[in-house]
Amino acid sequence: MENSMLNSWPIDPAYIFIGLAVVSLISLIVAISCLVRMKRLYRRYDMFMRGKDAESLEDIIYDQVEEIKRLRAEDRANKDAIRTINKSVKNAYQKFGVVRYNAFKGMGGNLSFAYAMLDSNNTGFILNTVHSREGCYLYVKTVVKGETEVLLGNEEKEALEQALGY
Repeated sequence: MENSMLNSWPIDPAYIFIGLAVVSLISLIVAISCLVRMKRLYRRYDMFMRGKDAESLEDIIYDQVEEIKRLRAEDRANKDAIRTINKSVKNAYQKFGVVRYNAFKGMGGNLSFAYAMLDSNNTGFILNTVHSREGCYLYVKTVVKGETEVLLGNEEKEALEQALGY
């Protein structure tokens, strides 16, 4: 054995055998660890699939897809309803202004009033009620885009400005 190739190496062959044994031992530990992890994963998969077969999973997925389609249709219908409501609200009276005043000095209290009602386009009317001893008189003046065709009294102007937010 003197002509052996192992004798020509500068390292003792026993160290090489010990190194290979350590590497083999580490490989064995890693393989056992992988087997244990695979077993755990298989148990989890088995728990997940217990009581379910391919058909029942397909039914569950199909039901979920149908539910998503139903929810999308419902969402579309809700959005359309919101658009309709928004259009309706724009046409509703949403701006108001009220000014109470004494139409005839020295007679009664502040029983007369001017009331302005406008929509989102500043279109609406001004209601002016004048109270006196002889009776109560009611006047209506139309407002289009914040402007009137007739001359307004001070109280009517003030009620319109309140409604416009000035």
